[in-house]
Amino acid sequence: MRDLIPFLRIYKKHYFELSLGVLLSFFTLAAAFGLLTLSGWFISASAVAGLTSNFNYMLPAASVRGLSIVRTTGRWAERVISHNTTFKLLTDLRILFFDKLTQLIPGNLGNLRDADILNRLIADVDAMDHVYLRLISPMVVGVFGIFGISGLIYWFDSTLGITLGIILLTMMLILPVVFFFLGRTHGAAITLTKSNLRITLLDWLQGHAELQIFGAADRYREQTHIHECALLNVQRKMAEISSLANGFLLAANGLTLVLIVWLAADGVGVNTPNPMVAMVAFATMASFELMIPIACAFQYLTQTATSAKRLNEIIEATPETKFNPMGYNKTAKGDIRFDGVTYYYQDTNQPSIDMVSLHIKVGEKVALLGRTGCGKSTLLQLLTRSWDPTQGNILIDGVPLSRWTESALRKSIAVVSQRIDVFNGTLRSNLMMAKPSASDEELLQIIQQVGLSVLLDSLGLNTWLGDGGRQLSGGERRRLGIARVILRHAPILLLDEPTEGLDVKTEQQILSLLLDHCKNKTVLFITHRLVGLTEMDTVYLMDEGKIIEQGSHQTLKDAGSRYTNLLRSI
Repeated sequence: MRDLIPFLRIYKKHYFELSLGVLLSFFTLAAAFGLLTLSGWFISASAVAGLTSNFNYMLPAASVRGLSIVRTTGRWAERVISHNTTFKLLTDLRILFFDKLTQLIPGNLGNLRDADILNRLIADVDAMDHVYLRLISPMVVGVFGIFGISGLIYWFDSTLGITLGIILLTMMLILPVVFFFLGRTHGAAITLTKSNLRITLLDWLQGHAELQIFGAADRYREQTHIHECALLNVQRKMAEISSLANGFLLAANGLTLVLIVWLAADGVGVNTPNPMVAMVAFATMASFELMIPIACAFQYLTQTATSAKRLNEIIEATPETKFNPMGYNKTAKGDIRFDGVTYYYQDTNQPSIDMVSLHIKVGEKVALLGRTGCGKSTLLQLLTRSWDPTQGNILIDGVPLSRWTESALRKSIAVVSQRIDVFNGTLRSNLMMAKPSASDEELLQIIQQVGLSVLLDSLGLNTWLGDGGRQLSGGERRRLGIARVILRHAPILLLDEPTEGLDVKTEQQILSLLLDHCKNKTVLFITHRLVGLTEMDTVYLMDEGKIIEQGSHQTLKDAGSRYTNLLRSI
């Protein structure tokens, strides 16, 4: 249960609202108890009074109506406050989870599927509402309720009050333990099965076209069906346990009622048998309303604890890179230096980057050339602090990268990565993420420059791009990423295969546009193709994580080295 402790700390922020919800729940329960108890006494007393003497009907009748109003109003107020506060708690928890999640990208999330992360953000966070609504509130109200009900009966008859109190306290101690162990296995299974179902279902939906082509759609659909049946089966078992709990409580209520009526048969207190017997009987029936939510709360406790454990795997994980919020907070000029940088990926003995040293001055344009897998993109990831070097230092404007604040570093660098993420929104919203203040005229001009005018034919900037840019081709997504970089106006540009997937004519247009935009900016151009290299101040040739040649395009060409052989091979 220690996994729940971090989430209980979040409750301090909403302590007043949560306490008010518990208080209203207690008063609502007290009103319901008083209503049933008073009604039982009133009906019995009225029947007896009708045969013997006069009876004041007005006071108890008014009390019954008053308690009915209090119960209804209290129940409404308690639900509004408790659920509103719970939604606030879940909001705070989702923000906390997402904030911690972003700090782990990309290094710590390599083993997690997108669907599993989504399941943690939605289903596992939702399960945290059980902590307050089904655990804390029922237990607190239950304890105070037992003492309140037993104390009231004790006022009239000590034997009856003590007997009822002992029975209720015993059930309070035993029932949660029993139904916790009964639901422990199934509660954990529900959480894990929901995650598996979401993962397989998302795989089947997202890859449906490819699965159809390779004839594997039915097999993936069957896996989804298996996980769906497993979830329904474990939910059915939990429902059976809930039914068992309700049945046991009804039986215990009946047996306790028989015992209390038997003890009260000779009269309540020192009185002879009178309408007070009915009051005690109805009080006994009302008291078991306390026990119903408590058994169910502990039945689902394991499910909640399992969800908490899955959330803690993200929340308590240590990021590979930690930014100093009080660090260097100026926009970069563009001087970049790699000093003896080495980097090992996890669980590998071979360095991806091996003792790389290079200096890119302000305004210089540098190309990193090499075959796929030689470490070019890893160098770019290190520069953006996706990871920190295993050895060596990276400096921007003479300041070590570890001393930069995240906001200053992000403002200083614009990136065209190999994978261009397109969000499920309009063309306008996908461009304005790079420059929120951009006008429509500016956006239209950029779209014309990168050759995406065809997207404006129907709805203009309101054209819907679809989930992941389904409406776009690979080349169109690439040009959209380049449009973002141009809108960004950052002093440092990192271009990772910016023209990949473009035809020769479009490639030349885009390179010309980028070079025009990059005047007076520091550029790191990563490619495995021999394009645009004549415009670079320095070309670095990489292989197996090392820089093996460097110089201008013409110098390397005339040297008759490996770079020359590459030029001759095309």
